[in-house]
Amino acid sequence: MASFSDVIGTLDEQGRAPLYQQLQRALREAIANNRLTADEALPPERDLAEEFKVSRITVRKALDALVDEGLLTRRQGAGTFVAARVEKSFSKLSSFSEDMISRGRKPESVWLSRSTGQVTPEESLTLGLSPGAVVYRFNRIRYADGSPMALEYSAIPGFCLPDEAVVGESLYEALDKHGHRPARALQRLRAVLFTSERARLLGVADGAPGLLIERRGFLKDGRPVEFTQSYYRGDAYDFVAELNTSAS
Repeated sequence: MASFSDVIGTLDEQGRAPLYQQLQRALREAIANNRLTADEALPPERDLAEEFKVSRITVRKALDALVDEGLLTRRQGAGTFVAARVEKSFSKLSSFSEDMISRGRKPESVWLSRSTGQVTPEESLTLGLSPGAVVYRFNRIRYADGSPMALEYSAIPGFCLPDEAVVGESLYEALDKHGHRPARALQRLRAVLFTSERARLLGVADGAPGLLIERRGFLKDGRPVEFTQSYYRGDAYDFVAELNTSAS
């Protein structure tokens, strides 16, 4: 059976860089070159220390830095794993649940709140609703394979659904069932730093980088039916877009 050093290389005790930095760099390169793949478990810290003939403090220091970078993740009672990143395409209008299922991952949600109320001034502008109109609001943490991935805050006009209770795991599934799934959407993406509360909910450090996507979804007839603000973990998501040149 191959040793772990066969995968990431060896350390140089006479090298100029500290041993923890050498181990950190070797792991980072192994991940970048797919010698260590998403969700792959690392050996226990004790075994790494023995194999590379360093202290457990050295191993912990190297792993801590990579956890902070989002390249590794720790699972309580299970160990340290290579972090799994998700690619989200801007070329297809799909829900979080659909994205996860298409990648062979299990989507889950933890509800923060589900409510019905009158439209706010901001919602009135984005959804084109008159004052006093009914709006359903869905706020939740989105998970993939048990790991928190995003915070999602959605506002849906009252005419789209019979009540807020019909939304289960997938908002788009409920909208589709009642004939009001968006046919197109406008999205805006920008970088953000997580507030302490959002960081706590996503299990990242205060001030950690993230991505905010604001989406306005429309029916074929042009009526707005969705305003969603999604805060994605910067260490867990990659966003991709297919670009083409058009003939002049």
